[in-house]
Amino acid sequence: MEFALAVDVGGTKIAVGAVNDEGRLTERRSAPTPTVGPDGEPATGAEILAALTSLIDELAPFNRFAVCGVGCGGPMSSGGELVSPLNIPGWRSFPLAEEIERHTGLATRVDNDAKALALGEGWVGAAVGERNFMGMVVSTGVGGGIVVDGRLLDGATGNAGHIGHVIVEPDGNQPPRQIKGTLEAEASGTSIAHRIGRPSKEATTADITRTGCLVGRAIGSVGNLLDIRLVAISGSVALGFGEPFFAAVRDEVERVCGLDYSRGLRVEPGGCGPDGPLIGAGAVGFRHLGHTIGLIDPR
Repeated sequence: MEFALAVDVGGTKIAVGAVNDEGRLTERRSAPTPTVGPDGEPATGAEILAALTSLIDELAPFNRFAVCGVGCGGPMSSGGELVSPLNIPGWRSFPLAEEIERHTGLATRVDNDAKALALGEGWVGAAVGERNFMGMVVSTGVGGGIVVDGRLLDGATGNAGHIGHVIVEPDGNQPPRQIKGTLEAEASGTSIAHRIGRPSKEATTADITRTGCLVGRAIGSVGNLLDIRLVAISGSVALGFGEPFFAAVRDEVERVCGLDYSRGLRVEPGGCGPDGPLIGAGAVGFRHLGHTIGLIDPR
């Protein structure tokens, strides 16, 4: 049995783990993503990297791993060589794969965290057996990974699937560093907190319903565009809001998906649960080795 060193980098936390070639997470470690350095200034790229490599070191020795797979917020350059996560200002055109490879000696592949999550859902989660689906995360940010005809869509620079940047409210909110009216500006945990003036976990029923409706609006548009059959949603906001959120999503999807081929698009909670980001990162690594991930082509 082979193992991948799995790394998940988000704006709120960083996590690492060991994932076997059957899609099972056997170890994990996590820590908050540094936002402030020792001098009280915003954390630098080097300081964020040091926190990550310190966490990775807890899984040494590295020679027990066949590969390292990384899920990281985008955007990023082609092949994930340089990352510029919107919610990690300290990293702009940052060579994350190169730095991890230098530190561990492992062949390292970086992909968008939501695309990684889609791989995980198709491998061992809610999308097992599906060749046309989207994996989606509604958390600190909003992102997606899309699989069509068994192929994970990459796009020209590897950033395909960024459903968080679909416009859902043209005259909507514009939180700091966001584009006005996008799904991420309306439905991410950061944006909800900005709008209601308190943490998103304290959102009212009306806030939850509104968020679900906007997520459903974006999903319905993608369903009409790409003829997918399933969307699996993960992330702290979606799973934290629970069934009222999913009910609102499904109601709006049903309203938007009125075409014969898009009617009946299913929306389900992610099947990998809180392990999804690391399982997905492991899938990124194994895919780099040429492994088939569920019904998803290895390339």
